[in-house]
Amino acid sequence: MKRSPLIKNLAWLALAIATLVLAVLWLLNTRDETRVIPVTTGSAAAPASQALLARGDYLTRAGNCMSCHTARGGTPFAGGRGIETPFGTVFSSNLTPDATTGLGAWTSNDFWRALHNGRSQSGRLLYPAFPYTSYTEVSRGDADAMYAYLQSLPPVSAPAQAHTLRWPFNTQIALAVWRALYFSPGTFEPEPLQSADWNRGAYLVRGLGHCAACHSARDALGGSNPLNMAGGLIPMQNWYAPALTENAEAGLSKWPVQDVVTLLKTGVAPGASVLGPMAEVVRNSTQHMSDDDLRSMAVFLKSLPPTVHDAALPTAARGPKAQAVASSASARAGAKLYDNHCAQCHGDSGQGVAGAYPSLAGNRAVTMVSTDNLVQIILNGGYAPATAGNPRPFGMPPFMLVLSDTEVASLLTFLRSAWGNQASQVTSFDVNRSRTGNQR
Repeated sequence: MKRSPLIKNLAWLALAIATLVLAVLWLLNTRDETRVIPVTTGSAAAPASQALLARGDYLTRAGNCMSCHTARGGTPFAGGRGIETPFGTVFSSNLTPDATTGLGAWTSNDFWRALHNGRSQSGRLLYPAFPYTSYTEVSRGDADAMYAYLQSLPPVSAPAQAHTLRWPFNTQIALAVWRALYFSPGTFEPEPLQSADWNRGAYLVRGLGHCAACHSARDALGGSNPLNMAGGLIPMQNWYAPALTENAEAGLSKWPVQDVVTLLKTGVAPGASVLGPMAEVVRNSTQHMSDDDLRSMAVFLKSLPPTVHDAALPTAARGPKAQAVASSASARAGAKLYDNHCAQCHGDSGQGVAGAYPSLAGNRAVTMVSTDNLVQIILNGGYAPATAGNPRPFGMPPFMLVLSDTEVASLLTFLRSAWGNQASQVTSFDVNRSRTGNQR
């Protein structure tokens, strides 16, 4: 039976559209590929100097490479750590110079392409659990120094573990579509009207520091804006990385520069401490950075323009609403729980103890819209990082086996409405959602 001209035309149209789509995907995924710079002095082309190796060591710490590329109890940089995502688990690769399972057969060009273009040595597209969406801004000189340092490590045979991603997220075509939507290679371009400190800080925060990887919200496909640090829930960890653009969350515009440096260097600063995933960043990365670089990061972070949350989001209680929250049955029950479990360390008036236990009165971590971090701290404990500047930090024990969801909600409602704090009530549903990660 002959096909009608209409069917033939539709078939040809479908083929043409499919060809066009594939061509667009190919073009979008090969942008900037032809600009890979040849091997430079000090990389694979010549023996690495001690100065270059020291620089590479410093830069890999600034990029916090070891945290993800080291399995629990494993050899540093040998990979194998599982990075959980909403689409499955991605396992980090071996960065030691083993010729078979690591980077031993890689050139500095290959390493540069991984950082800059998100491609493996073979040309395979890499999953963005490796934050090349930020690392693409790293300069070629810094990439070469990092490559030289990694090549100087003792080789470790550690075969790659297969990712356990669901279909279709485990396919290169799906990854090509994702990259077409969310990734464009680029290098950092200094702002001529900004200071040298600001530009250095922007380079570190946007590039090696990949701060936006946590501090930006992700959509249903895992995409985010690497220049937007307006806060976001960290997938699968149930911790909220607060907005670096809002003073009501983690904005730093009103902070003295030195306090920002101190927080990144030691994990604690006047009126603040880092906990959760950020504690790992400080312990493994920022505490090892120079004061000059941390100062530059502080200058840049303080300059971030403020953003405004969606008006549909719940806001802090004010006026009569605040009084209603403070006098609610939930808050009254929370006051008793506070007296029994918290007052001994944080004080009868939530004043805390300087250098040991944070004040809860006027603490923006207590009153910001998201209560996810408060739930995680109460359930699992809160621990600042052990650093050279604060080697024996005080910690908070977990109450997961002590308090129910309803009791946690009552305690948080009290904390968010006592001592002048004015924030919305917390329900047991909110606590359960934060506990389980069901944020939808």
